[in-house]
Amino acid sequence: MRLGVVGMTPADFRDLDASHLAAIANLQLTGAASHAPIDGLGEVSSVQCAKVRGAVEAAGMDFVQFGLGYGQCLFDPDATVTAPLLDNIGRGIEVAAELQAHYCLIRTGSLNPRGSYSAAAENHRPECRERLVASLRAIADKAEAAAVTMVVETHLLTIMDSPEANASILADVGSDRMRVVMDCCNHFQAVHQVYDSRARLDDIFRLMGPIAGCGHLKDAAVRDGFVSHIDEEVPGEGNLDLGYLLQLWQQLDPDGYMLLEHLPNERYPLAASNAHRIAADAGVEIH
Repeated sequence: MRLGVVGMTPADFRDLDASHLAAIANLQLTGAASHAPIDGLGEVSSVQCAKVRGAVEAAGMDFVQFGLGYGQCLFDPDATVTAPLLDNIGRGIEVAAELQAHYCLIRTGSLNPRGSYSAAAENHRPECRERLVASLRAIADKAEAAAVTMVVETHLLTIMDSPEANASILADVGSDRMRVVMDCCNHFQAVHQVYDSRARLDDIFRLMGPIAGCGHLKDAAVRDGFVSHIDEEVPGEGNLDLGYLLQLWQQLDPDGYMLLEHLPNERYPLAASNAHRIAADAGVEIH
């Protein structure tokens, strides 16, 4: 398997240079990633993309994930919201193609105005699922034309709230260019699943493995408090059996990337060191 990071890069991906990539390489990571707000992608030029692509290639690294940032909902009932959103995502796909990113990441959004990963009962109405499938299919059409593979960041608080929902929705979309992120941490729904993580990981990989693109490597930790609290944690510092997770990933995609994420830059050395140690102990080669 391969290991990279979502982080350690400048806020504007066009400012990425050799120094950022060297810092990533010093952690024995071979993959970089960036995010960008979709509203400004019309200003991105082919020359700028070529410069970034050249820097990544010169460093002997991969540009694994180009994430598109937006707050709108893909299944909003208002077409005046979704139409420009889909257009802007289309531009994001073009930029991802010019960067030669392995994957272009999107989110489903939520009908909760507090944010894309905020829960809402309305998200789970049948008509919302229908609108989501239609939006993902439209995005898939653009991705197929550009030869870009999309990955959806799914989460237990979103409309794609379970491995079962992920498999069902993408089956309806019906495009190999539309996949999900193998972000196992996002699909531990109860404390007992964290404590018996191998059983939950088996379920996640059984359902999401056939539709997975890249992976995100995070740990989960059970915290005190009412009613229950399951928090993200640095790999190796939580309760999940990450060695088993990496074995499953290696079996699924020996050349596939797992990406460290959601940490301040000063914590990535610990995350990378732990990930390499856990992989070695599990007999998984990172190359």
